[in-house]
Amino acid sequence: MTIQIPDDLARGLEGIAVAQRKSAEQVAVDSLRSLFGPASSPEAILRAVRELPHPSVAAVDDLEAAIAAARLPVSEQGAFDGRPSE
Repeated sequence: MTIQIPDDLARGLEGIAVAQRKSAEQVAVDSLRSLFGPASSPEAILRAVRELPHPSVAAVDDLEAAIAAARLPVSEQGAFDGRPSE
């Protein structure tokens, strides 16, 4: 069987295939197979997570920089330690 798909979808499929180190055909077949399995099974969830493209080194560096920039300083004083008692 041959399935015709639009060029933009074919390019997207090829990009996913490169990221997963698979052929475009294998990515398409795996994705189609996942449609016929039980949607709530742990295997389906694990398969979906594994099919996500891996982030680039630059994306990981950006994420780590954002996390570091958002860190709050550690304080030994509690939120209510400075309040006067009633």
